[in-house]
Amino acid sequence: MQLDETDRSLLTLLAENARTPIATLARRLNLARTTVQTRLDRLETNGAIKGYTLIPGTALAPAIRATALVQIEPRTGPSVLARLKSLSEVKSVHTTSGRWDLVIELTAETTEALDDVLDRIAEAKGVKGSESLIHLSTKLDRSGNR
Repeated sequence: MQLDETDRSLLTLLAENARTPIATLARRLNLARTTVQTRLDRLETNGAIKGYTLIPGTALAPAIRATALVQIEPRTGPSVLARLKSLSEVKSVHTTSGRWDLVIELTAETTEALDDVLDRIAEAKGVKGSESLIHLSTKLDRSGNR
């Protein structure tokens, strides 16, 4: 997809604050609001904008991040995954080889909420064991989210 200078300026403004209202973006770019909306729609459709996300640790996003390593019983993957999908604190689930079957990325508002979701994961039918790791600080992040 070819981006013109206006697209790049729009993306720069969104990188600063993805919650900026369209009217404000239009004013800052000296464009009509409908033009900005059309460009946003095109950027989303063409994959230049893949989503809007909150960065953990900001004022609007949960500050506690954790990883849970989970071991499951054979042939229980679909039911365990269904349970994980029902938990809003679960942000991603990855299968893996080795001692642990699943790597689960979590966010929570408080340590109590994290404790609760870890309990709900451990109680899920098919879960044999788990280990949790609370993220303390990020030393390197190449995902573009920080």
